[in-house]
Amino acid sequence: MTPKFRLLGAIVCCTLAAPVAAQDLSPADPPVSGSPEQIVKAPEGPPPTPEHTGIKATFKGLFEDFKNLPSRQNLFLVGVGAAGAAAVHPADNRVNEELTDASWAHPAFRPGAVLGQSYTLLGASMAVYVIGRVKGENKISHTGMDMLRSLAISEAMVQTLKYTVRRERPDGSGANGFPSGHAADTFAIATALERHFGWRYAVPAYAFASYIAASRLHDNVHYASDVVFGAAVGVIAGRTVTRHGREAFSIALAPVPGGAAIVYTRQTR
Repeated sequence: MTPKFRLLGAIVCCTLAAPVAAQDLSPADPPVSGSPEQIVKAPEGPPPTPEHTGIKATFKGLFEDFKNLPSRQNLFLVGVGAAGAAAVHPADNRVNEELTDASWAHPAFRPGAVLGQSYTLLGASMAVYVIGRVKGENKISHTGMDMLRSLAISEAMVQTLKYTVRRERPDGSGANGFPSGHAADTFAIATALERHFGWRYAVPAYAFASYIAASRLHDNVHYASDVVFGAAVGVIAGRTVTRHGREAFSIALAPVPGGAAIVYTRQTR
């Protein structure tokens, strides 16, 4: 494998650090020492489908989402995203130069600029919501509702950070490069889908989100550290929408062979 592909693989791994770190233990399993299989458990099933999924319920839920945004869980994920961004920061310029100059990258990443746009994701989320409402399928409309709310939370955080940090984009087009909105929004959608459908269907969603994140590097509009932290923002948005009010958790340090793991245990209220 060439150095540029190894470097790109490392970036993708960093963007996936937040959703992987967000997986926790089932309520009956306290942190214990042993193999990684004893530490990492499968996530619980989808969130319960609410009785009402109309517009009023959507906005009421969004208000609750913003209230529940400050949490220890989200602070933990901010730390994961910040650590990942700091890890790739030294390679920011190098990654962009290699992806921008690579002949294979242009046709491969060209669709990413459109597919990752907020209006594209908003349209897809709205379509899921409307189909569910028209067919009277609350499970479908609930999925669309959570996708829409995840996008709203993601955009609120992204725009606040962009115009607070004021980081210049690598192409010099503006001082709003950190974090990547494309990465944040696609990871927010992927996280909401993971909660509703599990990892079997979430893996393609996270793969798509990683592709969109990488395309921003080829387009030279974001640095690697922008997209890594953007991915963490998206995971925070998706999990805030789909998890608050349903469980408490505690964070613990658990020994594993060759080191240690940070684990938090979810306990159903």
